[in-house]
Amino acid sequence: MTDEGEGAQRQGRRLTTREAADRLGVKPETVYAYVSRGLLTSRRTSGGRGSTFDPKEVEALARHGRRDQPAPGADAVSTGGAPAIGTGITLIGRDRFYYRGVDATELTRRYGYEEVAEWLWTGTMTPGIRFSAPEEALAAARRAVAALPPHSGPTDRLRVAAVAAAAADPLRFDLSETTVLATARSLIPTLVGALPLAGRAPGPRTELAQRLWPRLTDTPDTKASVRALNGALVLLIDHDLAASTLAARVAASARAHPYAVVSAGLGALEGPLHGAASGLAHRMLAEALERGSAAAVVADHLRAGRRVPGLGHRLYPGEDPRAQALFTLLEEMPRAARALEAAREVEATTARHVPLHANVDLALAVLTVSTGMPPEAGETVFAVARTAGWIAHALEEYAERPLRMRPSGRYRGPRPPQPLP
Repeated sequence: MTDEGEGAQRQGRRLTTREAADRLGVKPETVYAYVSRGLLTSRRTSGGRGSTFDPKEVEALARHGRRDQPAPGADAVSTGGAPAIGTGITLIGRDRFYYRGVDATELTRRYGYEEVAEWLWTGTMTPGIRFSAPEEALAAARRAVAALPPHSGPTDRLRVAAVAAAAADPLRFDLSETTVLATARSLIPTLVGALPLAGRAPGPRTELAQRLWPRLTDTPDTKASVRALNGALVLLIDHDLAASTLAARVAASARAHPYAVVSAGLGALEGPLHGAASGLAHRMLAEALERGSAAAVVADHLRAGRRVPGLGHRLYPGEDPRAQALFTLLEEMPRAARALEAAREVEATTARHVPLHANVDLALAVLTVSTGMPPEAGETVFAVARTAGWIAHALEEYAERPLRMRPSGRYRGPRPPQPLP
């Protein structure tokens, strides 16, 4: 720790922006970028002309901010206080990410979601593969979802559908690779088929993006819109050890069956900082289109001390490659033009003050806003897409020793012996 940081901690004094920047080795504007991304919290000075920062929070970010790459074959070692888990599924680079070593955006251009899911699971590309839902499991999932209150959210429906499908599958406890793969190929279309219809249902052998579309909106699909939705599914299929994926791997480490692994992932995904983030970006874009000014909406967010949704990602110092790839697909949709323009205005307006770029949540919001989908649609797309990634990680984890992800707690309570209460 720097002398300034140590002195501040001893005296209980907060750091100035310059002191925080010096400790982190960044420019002052980057400190505010960290605030916008939720990595730091700031407090205005009494005079209102600057911000101050908690020295302990700054020190923690300085220690753990660098994302170390685990050594090949790493089991569950520690890097900077956080666990590192060996995986051969997704590698995140500075401005690119890769599925099994292949550029994910290139896969998005050439293949459908089901094909890429099969690639993640097996390492083999099977062009034209289609997943189908077993009638008994689909019927059970639909009955369970239909029994939910009308205000239930998309993750509620998917979680209930997964539990119902599990109850209908007597082979769910068989964790052999062949059975897990068969479960995965049937579970994803079951989750999609259990969602209530908003439009006209397509045939059961169409690609998954076409089957999901009428569950999200009553707006008729087009080739371009289905390509965009398929692209979103592929781009969101996995992103290394995000919170929901870690939850899924912990469940798999305890040898939970694939349905329970997916349920664990869905539970973590529902947080507003993860799968639900695109809904915030959707509402912001919708307001910008209604008011005719994205700049005014951005100003309102900043004035209220709120983060501008859909901007910045802690793993990408520059642009989020998923957003770039999805924006390219959305440019082929004439109906998305206004929302695209608003999204770019949001990014340009914010960039005057902090160097933040659009992330995949903002691109996903352009898709949902421009096609008449509800704000929660992005969360549904995220959850359906990521299910294949969770299964891929479960397959890896089933091959490891069980219960390996059992960290030791650091007890902070009163020291024994204590009197009996």
